[in-house]
Amino acid sequence: MAHFFTADTHFSDDSVRRFFSRPFASVEKMDAAMVERAAIVGAEDDLWIVGDFAACETDRGREAAQAAFWALSGRKHLVRGNHDPDWLVQTLPWASVHDLVEIEIMGNRFVLCHYPLVTWNGARAGTIQIFGHVHTRWRGAEGQINVGVEQWDFAPVKSDQAELAAMTMPPSRMHKKAEGLSQ
Repeated sequence: MAHFFTADTHFSDDSVRRFFSRPFASVEKMDAAMVERAAIVGAEDDLWIVGDFAACETDRGREAAQAAFWALSGRKHLVRGNHDPDWLVQTLPWASVHDLVEIEIMGNRFVLCHYPLVTWNGARAGTIQIFGHVHTRWRGAEGQINVGVEQWDFAPVKSDQAELAAMTMPPSRMHKKAEGLSQ
């Protein structure tokens, strides 16, 4: 069993496709590409969607979002983002739903939150913070990584890849400020 992370898929959300200049001719092509690229996730794997799975309030949009959910393999966990409406949480059979969650994978700790954090439980002890929300603007800083689809060619990222990427990010000025405040 493997763990994969992704964020900001925005299934069925044509406004996001256009606003962030996603390289797809239509929202249908975008959704199909993300489902296809998520085929790396197996039926016994955990897929952690770190917010903004779908942002759609029309009947057609809801149907497309539900179709995307069923097309994705693995146990799907949702860490709610600012574009995850109540109907989405209540209608789909998520393995789990969280606002923020701490998990352990093969002895490594991760804190998952849709939003990038200045500090988090275990930050100084090697715990990795997984986030989305900022789309193409920021990849992360030392100890934290943006798993948004724009950062990973519109595909989920395996936990060990996310961890390595987080460990090779440059230090954050905000982390240093937060450390100074806590002393």
